Amino acid sequence: MSDAITRINAQAQWSDAVVHQGTAYFVEVPESGTDITSQSQAVFAQAERTLALAGSDKGRLLLTTIYLKHMADRAAFNALWQAWLPEGCAPARVCVSAEMANPDYLLEIAFTAAVA
Repeated sequence: MSDAITRINAQAQWSDAVVHQGTAYFVEVPESGTDITSQSQAVFAQAERTLALAGSDKGRLLLTTIYLKHMADRAAFNALWQAWLPEGCAPARVCVSAEMANPDYLLEIAFTAAVA
């Protein structure tokens, strides 16, 4: 395997995704939405685009870290999460409550995925 590191849309402070040795790493924050449903759906759509750029898809997720501003949103998020994931493809995950960098964000998700 190559030791090459591919940085997708690299910026001064972050890259949209980093791919190394067949694994993609990236984080999504909601680009739109005002409640947990609309923000989750935005993050899922964004994640699908990033996965495609990295040469992967949501069926190849390995690990996610889900940050929720309000743990009271966990049940609603879980229902959306389960509906979004392909059956039998749930990654390992952790879900924690966290203060968000932007006060309008209700969630943020760090993804790790296998690249095809």
